[in-house]
Amino acid sequence: MARRLFAEWLGTLFLLAVVVGSGIMADRLSGGNVAIALLANSIATGAILVVLILIFGPISGAHFNPAVTLAFAIRKEISPQDSAQYVAAQIIGGVAGVIIAHAMFDNPLIDPSTTARTGMGQWIGEFVATFGLVATILGCLKARPEAVPYAVGLFITAGYWFTSSTSFANPAVTIARGLTNTFSGIDPAHIGAFIMMQLIAAAVATMSFRWLLADRQDEMAKS
Repeated sequence: MARRLFAEWLGTLFLLAVVVGSGIMADRLSGGNVAIALLANSIATGAILVVLILIFGPISGAHFNPAVTLAFAIRKEISPQDSAQYVAAQIIGGVAGVIIAHAMFDNPLIDPSTTARTGMGQWIGEFVATFGLVATILGCLKARPEAVPYAVGLFITAGYWFTSSTSFANPAVTIARGLTNTFSGIDPAHIGAFIMMQLIAAAVATMSFRWLLADRQDEMAKS
């Protein structure tokens, strides 16, 4: 368990270091072109997700995300006690990742964001992003488990562009990004609504795909 928790902590740390660090670098190099900055940020995030899942998947399952942990808890593939420890490790790792990104770029180590990310459109965006992420994981686990790292990286890269919220889809990421007043930040006052939509979406996606991916033999046994 100690190795699993360390993997979740370290993986989430690297995820946030990349999300925030690439956002800072992209903002500095893009000359004010927000589209170019978002493109760079999204490519870096998608790429590191592939790498991190390949590294840590065999150790902890590579959740790095309380919404994903919730999905597996609903499926009874992780106990409530272990889930709580995973979530704690993810949040602490995410905050550490932000601090490291800030240190690399000579920013204040903790610098709460002033970027407004709120409103019905963005809340719906977070529901769609998180539903899609959980669907990607569960769908691939059923048919092509070896494709999970690539599918998750591709979905999040796409999510940056097709969702109004730029696809946080992760409560630990959302909390950590509240501590960075940079390109990827979110005003701490707006974190709660994002997390609520993420957790609801994870639960809905898990239940939906439990039915959608059920084996025909299981269905016949229940009927």
